[in-house]
Parts: sequence; structure tokens; C-alpha cells
Amino acid sequence: MTRSEFDAFCDALTATTHVVQWGNASVWKIGGKIFAVCSKWGDVGDDNRFSFKCSDLTYTILIEQPGIAPAPYLARAKWVQVQTADAMTDRDLEDYIQAAHTIVARKLTKAQRRELGVNPPAA
Repeated sequence: MTRSEFDAFCDALTATTHVVQWGNASVWKIGGKIFAVCSKWGDVGDDNRFSFKCSDLTYTILIEQPGIAPAPYLARAKWVQVQTADAMTDRDLEDYIQAAHTIVARKLTKAQRRELGVNPPAA
């Protein structure tokens, strides 16, 4: 997945906002809370790294997979980082990003969810 494909997918999710920060990382939020990040590793090529929030069980499973590691600075909050292009298909990455969006949306207050027009399914 390219950064522009990542950005387009995240932009299509409900009530998202986008900022570029932390050395040109593409950071996606809902209700002011981050759910996914695309960062560049190194100075050349398309070596993107995708990080996202996940459930406790998903975190435990994914960090055992080749090319996926606990996300730097965010692992304590159950974030993973996809570090190689062959670690996960684009479709799987989209599914995990959608799940991250839902996990973070669930943590918003009822008033925030109502204001943003999101009603994530119960856990």
C-alpha cells in the first residue's frame, strides 16, 4: 500500500481528520485521537511503515508475525507497526485500520460520538 492509498482509505472513514507531524508522518484521527499512522523509514524508496491501534488479542497475535512489531512509543497502548510490504496484504491492512478506527471511536464519549455522527458497534 502506498501512502496516498493509505491516506485515501483513512479519509473515506467516518469523521476522520488528518495531520502531518513527527517528521512528515501521515497521522489519522477520530475525535482528536489517533487511530493510524503512515511513516517513512529511511530517505529513499517506498519503505512505508503503517502503525495502528488494535485489540489486546490482535496485538498479541500480530507481533508474532514476520515484518510486524510493537509500534515504537505506542506499544504500551497496543499499537503495532507493519514494517515490511510483504507482512500483510493491502486488504488485511485496510481491515485492521477499519478496526482501529472503530476501537478508538468506541472510546470517545457519547456526546463526541453523537457530534461526529459515529456509532461504533459494541465490543
